[in-house]
Amino acid sequence: MELNERADIDTSQVQESGRSGGGGGIGGLPIGGGGLTGIVVTLVLALVGGYFGINTMGGGDGGGDSAATPLSGCTGEQKLQELKCRNALYITSIQAYWRDQLPKSFGEQYQPATTQIFDGQVRTACGAADSGVGPFYCPADDKVYIDLTFYQVLSQQLGAPGEFAQPYVLAHEYGHHVQDVLGTEAEMRRRQERDPSSANEESVKLELQADCYAGAWAKSAANTTDADGDKIFVSLTDQDIQEGIQAAGQIGDDTLQKQGGGEINPEQFTHGTSAQRQEWFRAGYDSGDPAQCDTFKAGAVG
Repeated sequence: MELNERADIDTSQVQESGRSGGGGGIGGLPIGGGGLTGIVVTLVLALVGGYFGINTMGGGDGGGDSAATPLSGCTGEQKLQELKCRNALYITSIQAYWRDQLPKSFGEQYQPATTQIFDGQVRTACGAADSGVGPFYCPADDKVYIDLTFYQVLSQQLGAPGEFAQPYVLAHEYGHHVQDVLGTEAEMRRRQERDPSSANEESVKLELQADCYAGAWAKSAANTTDADGDKIFVSLTDQDIQEGIQAAGQIGDDTLQKQGGGEINPEQFTHGTSAQRQEWFRAGYDSGDPAQCDTFKAGAVG
């Protein structure tokens, strides 16, 4: 994978902040679940707080992080040597894709979302969070949140070292934003409230759809351009796509439970098995059409 050094990084799409907030619960949509250890902890309680009848949206500290500032330092010839700048360019690609694709696939106009890069702890409209929850999307403020140290965990602890694992993670979270724009996430929550016994199954379907959306973006990523029409990626290979598939597999519920030293318990799955996550990423990539990502009708769980 090679990024185009001439491509413009739209820093208006990204904010950064230092340590703030802390404590409380988070009601967002995180990348992994079930049994991440070390810096990434079990997310079952966080999901219960957010979707299973306990409303944490707008609770805790309230509001967002007032310390967040626009992304800086992403100019000049050496800009792509900075991790935050490369991630900002991935975000530029992902949002350029959805700006074009959402009207084609769903007849809806895309509404851009901001990513906030934080260090250690952050306050969100979904509550306070720290690095332990991993990357997540907060529907209450339409933001993706990530502490970039998560990529070290992904590479060193979870066995997904490839560079394309990083844009996969971001594309998954922006998949949640698309679900928010389309009303999919809200409808899923209503179904959970009507039938609490289906809560985990509904959550898995939502997460697998976000993986499928990430795959659909990956199919077109090499053709995405900045505001001036310059391509964002110089090259994107089959090996890069395999790195995305590998990352999806390494954060499956069954794999994380096993890595955490516990028994595999399907009743606690919230994001899907490794095989399911890889299958739906491939489904999005192979079709290149996010309209084919209806995990709710496709019997994704079972």
